[in-house]
Amino acid sequence: MRRLLVGAAVVMLAPVMAHLAIGPLTRIEPPTQDTPRFTMQERDDVRRAQRGWSAVRGVRLVYLAGTPEEIGAQHTALLYDRMAEDERVLWDGFAELVPLSPARTLLFDIGRVQHRHVSDNFPAERRREIGAQANAFVPDPYASLLPTYQRMITLHALYDIALGFERSPLLACTAFGIAPPQSADGHAFFARAFDFEAAEVFDQDKVVFIVEEQGAIPFASVAWPGFIGVVTGMNEEGVAVAVHGARARETSTTGMPVPFSLRNVLSKARTAEEAIALLKSEDVMVSHIVYVGDASGRFVVVERAPGVPAFVRPSSAITNHFEGPLAGDPKDDEVRKTTTTLERRARIDQLLAKVDPASATKESVLAMLRDHECAAEPCPAGDRRSIDAFIATHGVIADLTARELWVSEGPRLSGKFVKVKLRGERNDAPPADVEELPADPALTDGRYTEGRARAGGPLLGAKKGAAQ
Repeated sequence: MRRLLVGAAVVMLAPVMAHLAIGPLTRIEPPTQDTPRFTMQERDDVRRAQRGWSAVRGVRLVYLAGTPEEIGAQHTALLYDRMAEDERVLWDGFAELVPLSPARTLLFDIGRVQHRHVSDNFPAERRREIGAQANAFVPDPYASLLPTYQRMITLHALYDIALGFERSPLLACTAFGIAPPQSADGHAFFARAFDFEAAEVFDQDKVVFIVEEQGAIPFASVAWPGFIGVVTGMNEEGVAVAVHGARARETSTTGMPVPFSLRNVLSKARTAEEAIALLKSEDVMVSHIVYVGDASGRFVVVERAPGVPAFVRPSSAITNHFEGPLAGDPKDDEVRKTTTTLERRARIDQLLAKVDPASATKESVLAMLRDHECAAEPCPAGDRRSIDAFIATHGVIADLTARELWVSEGPRLSGKFVKVKLRGERNDAPPADVEELPADPALTDGRYTEGRARAGGPLLGAKKGAAQ
C-alpha cells in the first residue's frame, strides 16, 4: 500500500516538478547592453518620446528613429498602453480557446521547450530592439506568465509558428501589381489584402510605422502595437513586400523569422533584384510566399520553404498556393483543396485582364481590392472565394512611384483608406491632416453586416468579434 501511495505521489508531482524546472531551463536572457528609457509626453493628441511621435490620422501613425535601442525604447514609450491592452486581448482569447488552466500550462510548457532557442534566429539588431522594448515595458502586467523579454521574443516568433498550423489564419491573402503602362499616370501600384484572422484587435488597433533606423533605408510598415517585423511594407526606394501564407515541407526550428526577413529587405533593397538576392540568401523556418514590387513596375513572387532553394517567378498576382517546384507537395495540395486560394486567384486574374492600358488609378485599384464577386458564379457577400470577404486585417495600396501608401482605416477594407507619405513624413511632427479615399458603399447598404455574419469571427475572441 505504501509503495502504491508513493507511486501515486510521484505521478502527481512529476508534472509539477517538470513545470517548475522548465522555467529556468528555457529562460531567454535579454541582451546585456544598456538600453535607454524615454518619457512620453502628450499634447494636442500627439505623443512624443525622444525623436519619435505618434498620432491618429484615420489610422495610428508612429514615427521611430535612431539606433535599434532608441527605436525600441521610443516604441514602448509611445505605445505602452496599446501594447498592454492588445496583449490582454490575446491572453483572454487564448483562455477562451483553451478553457482549462492545466491544459494551457501544458501547451505553454511544450512551446517553451520546443522554441527555447528561437531567439538565436533573430538578427542581433532586432534582439537589441526588443530588449529595449522590454526594458521600457514597466510595469509589466503579464510578467507572471513569462519574463518580459522572453515573452516579447515569443510573440514575435508566433507569426512563423502560426504559418505552420494545419488551419492557419494566414491562408486567405490576395495581392496584385499594376505596372506603369497600365496606370493613368504611369505609376506602379502594389496592392494587398492581409487576411489575418487571429483577433479583431489587429484590424481595430493597426499602426503604420515609419521607421528611420540608423544606417538603413527608411521604410513604412503596416502592423500593430509592439510588433517590430514587417508583413506589409514599402521603403523610400519604392520597394514593397508582402508575405502570404502557403504550406509545403516540414517546419524547422532554425532560420530567419519571416517578419524580420521582410524588414531586412526594406532596410537594404533598392530594387526588386536586390530584394530577391536578400530573400534567396536566407534559411527559413516555415514555408511561405513573398510578393515583391519596385518602382520600375517589376513584380515577382518568391516561394520559400525549409531545406530548399527559393524559387522566383514574375507574376502580376498571388494568393496562397505554390506554382513552382513546391506545387504538388501534399500540404500545397491540401491548401488548394480546402481553401479558396484557386478561386481568389481566378478572380483577380479576371479583374487584371480587364485593365486597359493607361487606365488604372488608385480608386480603380481600391475597387479591385474591395471586389466582392466570385470568378465562376454569382456569390453572396462574405463568400471567401471573393477577394474581399470582409475578413481582412488591413488593406494597402502602395504607389511605388510616388512612395505613398493608402491604408485601410477599418473596419476591414470597408472603411476609408488614408494616405501616408513616406517621403516628407519623416520629420518632427505628424501631418495636420491626411487625404482619404471614401468608404465602401457595402459598409452602409447592408452587405458588410451580411458578409461579417457569414464570415464568422476570428481564431481568438470569435464569440465577441463575429459581427464586428
